[in-house]
Amino acid sequence: MEIRKLLLDIFFALLVVSGSSPVSGHITRTPNAIGEQPLAQIAIEKAIFALHDSASISAHPLVLGLEGEDTQWVNVDLEFSEPSDNDWVGVFSPANFNSSNCYDADDYKEQSPYICSAPIKYKYANFSNSGYTNTGKACLKFQLINQRADFSFALFTGGLSNPKLVAVSNIITFANPKAPVYPRLALGKSWDEMTVTWTSGYNIDEAIPFVEWGFKGDFQRRSPAGTLTFHRNSMCGSPARTVGWRDPGFIHTSFLKDLWPNSMYTYRMGHLLSDGSYVWSKMYSFKSSPYPGQDSLQRVIIFGDMGKAERDGSNEYSNYQPGSLNTTDQLIKDLKNFDIVFHIGDMTYSNGYISQWDQFTSQVEPIASTVPYMVASGNHERDWPGTGSFYDTSDSGGECGVVAETMFYVPAENRAKFWYSADYGMFHFCIADTEHDWREGSEQYRFIEHCLASADRQKQPWLIFAAHRVLGYSSDMWYGLEGSFEEPMGRESLQRLWQKYKVDIAFFGHVHNYERICPIYQNQCVSSEKSHYSGTMNGTIHVVVGGAGSHLSEYSQVTPSWSLYRDYDFGFVKLTAFSHSSLLFEYKKSRDGEVYDSFTISRDYRDVLACVHDGCEATTLAS
Repeated sequence: MEIRKLLLDIFFALLVVSGSSPVSGHITRTPNAIGEQPLAQIAIEKAIFALHDSASISAHPLVLGLEGEDTQWVNVDLEFSEPSDNDWVGVFSPANFNSSNCYDADDYKEQSPYICSAPIKYKYANFSNSGYTNTGKACLKFQLINQRADFSFALFTGGLSNPKLVAVSNIITFANPKAPVYPRLALGKSWDEMTVTWTSGYNIDEAIPFVEWGFKGDFQRRSPAGTLTFHRNSMCGSPARTVGWRDPGFIHTSFLKDLWPNSMYTYRMGHLLSDGSYVWSKMYSFKSSPYPGQDSLQRVIIFGDMGKAERDGSNEYSNYQPGSLNTTDQLIKDLKNFDIVFHIGDMTYSNGYISQWDQFTSQVEPIASTVPYMVASGNHERDWPGTGSFYDTSDSGGECGVVAETMFYVPAENRAKFWYSADYGMFHFCIADTEHDWREGSEQYRFIEHCLASADRQKQPWLIFAAHRVLGYSSDMWYGLEGSFEEPMGRESLQRLWQKYKVDIAFFGHVHNYERICPIYQNQCVSSEKSHYSGTMNGTIHVVVGGAGSHLSEYSQVTPSWSLYRDYDFGFVKLTAFSHSSLLFEYKKSRDGEVYDSFTISRDYRDVLACVHDGCEATTLAS
């Protein structure tokens, strides 16, 4: 015990030096800390108004999206007679970022600073302009997306910690900043329902939202949409309530019902304006779900902790979510070869900077507009002290779940409690919320048991459990030092349910790497097989798949006997159900899309019914 305490003391001391917290994966505010939200490095509330006669900055083109685009590149030219390596350019939206829109601060020292909104992105002036410090001239390229407001660019000197505003650009805008954008598909509460969620600048008193949809080339029907939003006072703390706040616009969800199975539909989002005219989105398409139990090829993508990144190099993201774009692009490239996505927590890592949610939904739009993009809640979506989250940390940056549960639809009974079940053909999914209590006796525990018990294994033989934090097994460095190789209290209650209901695979994120565990029960492998499982499983295979984009997590120096494959790289998992009796598991790296780990399961229905340890149905000797 003394040795363990000494190891933990040393570990915590190292973490203090590096600025990280082992329990949450959160990084405190230190310049260039790996894992910190980049916008948090900017002390925008300390900015000084110091416009300089010899500094200028301009942006063009003035109007974006003239042909309906929702993203466009912008050129920014700047000059400054006193250049330095610390000069940087921030992109502000709305363009007017002065103190007129400031928040009420508890601390009078923070009351009404000159600038009280963080930029939506930034670049150093010498980015791709190595001669800037000699010439004082630079040209930067930014990629902007439609975010319902105009934009301006500001040149700062003094670095990120002591910014001095020396020049502000002209204003640029999208032709229709309120346009409907970034659709996100999700399964509804029944197998023949698809939901479409999107963002716009239109409130219900300005326009009526709806989706026009139908078979391609056939009659197009219209389904109404509900409208939600949230406000600054919905946030639980800073920065979401202060410098990170940005108006989210309006989030609309429409329910497309009575879909025919396995059918291609086209759709577009529309808004009927008060003058009788229409505003339309681009045209999209999706394939409806198979009937539950249908015997056909069904392919599922699963990953966690992807985050977002910037294609223009903004925000110095290289140390924050270096694999995010690789994963996104690999999935876009392979879009025709999978049917549904599960992103199991830690979606954007916005950490209270609300603008980043628009940028994330834009990044995943090619995927989420085409196949259901199902999400789970992670610590960076939900956790905030004193708000009912199971972990009393500040990892959400004050969002406390509000943004995630508004921006994405999930078929939960209560979206503030982010647990739900989902059916897709031969798969039955039980998605848990690790940021709420899951232990025996809790409301969520009762849901999990009901979800697992409700699977009709004759029709849906593939039973999948997924959650953000590792409630199963992981040889992560922190878990190893803690000694349990799991989230504290993780599997003690749930492993009995996994065994009783014969869960095939349990997926987890939070730990930013890949690891596959043997079929296991109570810390013991129940099979010596590694690549092909046949017949009765006797235990659940556990998989950590949290390496989709965020900075990678180190493994314990001890490799437990139950750990079959570990990969310190970015990647995701693909499940392919060929039939009721045949399942293929593949782990793919994001950088090349190649398979680096795989196994198969082959079995019959009687193998699912077979009695296993702590998983036997009651019998009687009566005849």
